[in-house]
Amino acid sequence: NKVKLSFAVADYVVFALMLVVSAAVGVYYAWADRGQRSSGDFLMGGRRLTALPVSLSLTASFMSAITVLSNPAEVYRYGASIGFYGLSYIITIVVTSEIFLPVFYRLAVTSTYEYLELRFNRATRLLGTVLFIVQTILYTGIVIYAPALALNQVTGMDLWGAVISTGVVCTFYCTMGGLKAVVWTDVIQLGVMLAGFLSVIVRSVVLQGGVFPIISDSEQGGRLNFWDFDTNPLRRHTFWTVTIGGAFVWVSIYGINQAQVQRYISCKSIGHARASLYINLLGLWSILLCSVFAGMCLYSVYKNCDPWTAGLVSAPDQLMPYLVMDILGNYPGLPGLFVAAAYSGSLSTVSSSINALAAVTVEDLIKPYTNMSEKHLSWISKGLSFAYGALCIGMAGLASLMGGILQAAVSIFGVIGGPLLGLFTLGILCPFANSKGALSGLLSGLVVSLWVGIGAQIYPPPPEMTLPLPLTTDEFTPCTLSSQHVPFSPITRPVLADNWYSLSYLYFSPIGTIIAISVGLIVSLFTGDYYLMCVCVEYLQISAYSWHAHFVFLARMVRKTTHTVDKRFVYLPAVQSHQ
Repeated sequence: NKVKLSFAVADYVVFALMLVVSAAVGVYYAWADRGQRSSGDFLMGGRRLTALPVSLSLTASFMSAITVLSNPAEVYRYGASIGFYGLSYIITIVVTSEIFLPVFYRLAVTSTYEYLELRFNRATRLLGTVLFIVQTILYTGIVIYAPALALNQVTGMDLWGAVISTGVVCTFYCTMGGLKAVVWTDVIQLGVMLAGFLSVIVRSVVLQGGVFPIISDSEQGGRLNFWDFDTNPLRRHTFWTVTIGGAFVWVSIYGINQAQVQRYISCKSIGHARASLYINLLGLWSILLCSVFAGMCLYSVYKNCDPWTAGLVSAPDQLMPYLVMDILGNYPGLPGLFVAAAYSGSLSTVSSSINALAAVTVEDLIKPYTNMSEKHLSWISKGLSFAYGALCIGMAGLASLMGGILQAAVSIFGVIGGPLLGLFTLGILCPFANSKGALSGLLSGLVVSLWVGIGAQIYPPPPEMTLPLPLTTDEFTPCTLSSQHVPFSPITRPVLADNWYSLSYLYFSPIGTIIAISVGLIVSLFTGDYYLMCVCVEYLQISAYSWHAHFVFLARMVRKTTHTVDKRFVYLPAVQSHQ
């Protein structure tokens, strides 16, 4: 039967209701906190937030519409091996909670990049800030535009109406309500995302006759490919690439990304902050489970009639909206609920980015060079939220002209996080690292990760490495194949194309991290203080013997030799706790 590809009035009402509720939260907090006089109140919620809302906000922040639309399509095409992200989430939360959280919380910083100046120098701080601003604006524009394009082509929803309305509403509540509004709208939007997934899953289960037929179809179609332990780094998804590579990617988000760090350090105690991370783990698992099972539902429904191969959709990201219009089109309001879920993902990511951009701009680019009062800084923070919101909407317009560069831009966003993670790790875990080593490591890691990332876009890995699973159109009348399935004409591939450029994209971040740390350590060893290196040898010997003795030793060395080692040791969380 021909699928009805248009929205009903009820669908638009549901979508509009989600936008209105989000805007109302911003108005409420603008009124409730009208007496706030500092930028800290606006950007950090006065550091009085509790664990539960922060944990839900952490979950929603980087579960964008790209997750809602792309994860099910990933399972449909490549199988459910992305379910191993559940293990990488555990590694991420433990590392963040035990290494990065204590540093940022005890220093009471607003911008994570303040740490870089305390630990190294101002140049390192400014470079880190600039990299964050550039990547976040670029990524945020894509987060707004990409789902709008996918939904427009399947549901008929007006493209620019959706882009502008979501951008304006998001900018509005960020500017009016600050971090509190962002956190509580994230809570609401996470609920909408789960409701959208469940509407699709429940209807698919009813159509297919239960959960077990869906699992059986997925198994017979090779989608339950969990037991792939191939260590070949060129393979796109295996247990190792998803678990290890995914852990690096998510640690770079949870451990050092301003949008996430700003949330958990806004909690009223370090106990609440740590609890928010572990509760958030349940939210991450819930979204992952829903998205993977939604992909299995997608395969079960279309196992004999693939819409992509048949040319009914032009890109994999349109498969989920197509399924929604197919199985929920006769239930007015439910397609609107799914679209609201997709845009809730966008709103949560964009609002987090706008708030984080305003925070780093105030703390890293304005405060150090001016003597403004807190009241003036508060107004500037609101103005910056508005300006960055407008800039992100403009970036969405630019993204519409990029065409095939969209995927490259998202990949470039990913590879920038690796070198930054290496930089912060160098500062926190390597006491003798100095500013020369830090800058050298960051730049080296950035160059190498961009090299492999851009090379992979120009020379995509061969199909035998990505291993897309077979799709059929037995129940469709033969028609023109979509452009994605037309064979490539032979092109000359350089020597690196089938090894270095064919690395799994999940290893881009580990490469950047490892290069940044390695180069940073080597340069620091050759340009550092001899006495400090002796101290660090003692540091390593003691740490191998006893963690407690190691902490006490460092505290004593800092007190005795403050003039020499203060800048290297004083910002370690363990040292602070023993001083």
